[in-house]
Amino acid sequence: MIQITPVDYNNRQHTATLIDLLDAYARDPMGGGQPLSDFARCHIIAGLIKHQGISLLAFVSQKPAGLLNAFTGFSTFAGKPLINIHDVAVLPEFRGQGISQQLLQNIEGIAREQGCCKLTLEVLSGNKIAASAYQKFGFSGYQLDPQAGRAEFWEKKL
Repeated sequence: MIQITPVDYNNRQHTATLIDLLDAYARDPMGGGQPLSDFARCHIIAGLIKHQGISLLAFVSQKPAGLLNAFTGFSTFAGKPLINIHDVAVLPEFRGQGISQQLLQNIEGIAREQGCCKLTLEVLSGNKIAASAYQKFGFSGYQLDPQAGRAEFWEKKL
């Protein structure tokens, strides 16, 4: 049985589970293949609180199985809030059970309750399994005009 639970950032068990799942994701090749730094482990929860994060935990038979972290943003074109999904992770032993779909359903429900105009996320082009899960849920590449091309996610590390 899959249970999705919103994270209470004041609950030590929730936050410890969140950090452990995020660390497992970071160690996965699709998460970069490196463990979370000590600094990150110490500052994740305060950062989520400060930036009004939304986190969900997935449990299978009361065992931690998955995680979703998201943040509220704002669409200037729509004049409404949006939710950007930053992390979706399911531990390897629980993959293929529909956990990511349930996490996405829950965050969509939250987005609808908040009057959001859309959900956004990014996915590595080589992560075919995640891309397939997102497409199954209704996500697609972003473009305003096919002549202008598809949006790309870029970064500049500081």
